[in-house]
Amino acid sequence: METTVKYLFENHQQLDQQRVVLYGWIRNNRSQKNFGFINFHDGTTFPTLQVVYEETLHNFKETQKMRVGSSVEIHGKLVLTPNMKQPFEIKATQITLLGDSPEDYPIQPKRHTREFLREVAHLRMRTNLFQAVFRVRSEAAMAIHQFFNKRGFVYTHTPLITGNDGEGAGSMFQVTTLDLKQTGKEKDIDYSKDFFGKPTYLAVTGQLEAEAYAMAFKNVYTFGPTFRAEKSNTQRHASEFWMIEPEMAFCDLEGNMNVAEDMVKYVIEYILKTCHFEIDFFNEFVDKNLKERLTLVLNSSFEKITHKEAINQLLASNHPFENKPTHGQDLNTEHEKYLTDVLYKTPVFITHWPKDIKAFYMRINDDQKTVAAMDLLVPGSGELIGGSQREERLDLLIKRMKEMHVPIEEFNWYLDLRRYGGTVHSGFGMGFERLIMY
Repeated sequence: METTVKYLFENHQQLDQQRVVLYGWIRNNRSQKNFGFINFHDGTTFPTLQVVYEETLHNFKETQKMRVGSSVEIHGKLVLTPNMKQPFEIKATQITLLGDSPEDYPIQPKRHTREFLREVAHLRMRTNLFQAVFRVRSEAAMAIHQFFNKRGFVYTHTPLITGNDGEGAGSMFQVTTLDLKQTGKEKDIDYSKDFFGKPTYLAVTGQLEAEAYAMAFKNVYTFGPTFRAEKSNTQRHASEFWMIEPEMAFCDLEGNMNVAEDMVKYVIEYILKTCHFEIDFFNEFVDKNLKERLTLVLNSSFEKITHKEAINQLLASNHPFENKPTHGQDLNTEHEKYLTDVLYKTPVFITHWPKDIKAFYMRINDDQKTVAAMDLLVPGSGELIGGSQREERLDLLIKRMKEMHVPIEEFNWYLDLRRYGGTVHSGFGMGFERLIMY
């Protein structure tokens, strides 16, 4: 029967002596005088499969010369090997070369540096490291969708080309059909001749449009690509990444944090079950504390402290920070890691952020100095999620927009969400790549 390596690993106990047909690639070929071993991989699961071939094979000498990376068709018999390192192997009766791989194939059976793999990005997914990363990414995406689907959320697709700067940071990629070589200075550009008739950009967030959906469906989420033109050359910033953004009507900041905590735990539990091969690999070769850290998060109750309390605790620690913690200012990565890894040793929600360093749509607290915002910090990584209760009071939102020089006319549709049946609502954003890195 034609099958896959994944199916054989899951059902080999019932398949002893069964004949199988497999299609895949050679990871390694160790040939001896009278027999040989092929490490076979078909992309359906993380482990490789051992294929044994003997000199009785009609093309034995040709098989001995089959190189790493070649695609092959294998017919054989599954044999249980309970006393060996692998639980079973395939005794080959026929091996057919489908696609040769020359000697200069870059991905040989040895360790490669990540710097080298960046130079062959089109081939790097054939390595153990990137096989594991991209399978975890696939399963994590499925976990996200399952989590929200089970809770009755509607999956929405928000525009990727927009005229709105949702974050108010101005770090956006512009989209145009104009010939930039002939546009001259900014003040001379005639946007009436552009495709959309006005300046347009790649979206930095789907949040604002998701709020419109939440006012109709109650609970919605977006999960798609977003773009940031920040010139920040760090591992934690990318110009293109995927974002998960739920928006929930009739939900305050506390409810928002509860959903965020439940989602993180759901994804971790899902990945520990569905990607145990990959997690074991990471734990051995990439981060020996990974399992322990993930299990800690899974079994923890997340802490909640205000931004003011966080700064006070950082200052009281007398730790020699490179950047001194300051009231009214953002937290640096070193501050975040000290809170999660040293002070609390568990995920921490930081709430009640200074309004001057947060976006215009966040709800002003009664103290008029802070907003109902939250960041989730996790051990070993730092910030994973950022969110807030949105400002539902029309007059206060307009006042805030004027203070921050947000163009009222362009956001009139956004104000309508408050004019017509507005209500308390909240949401958050989690960068998918940041989750995968974690």
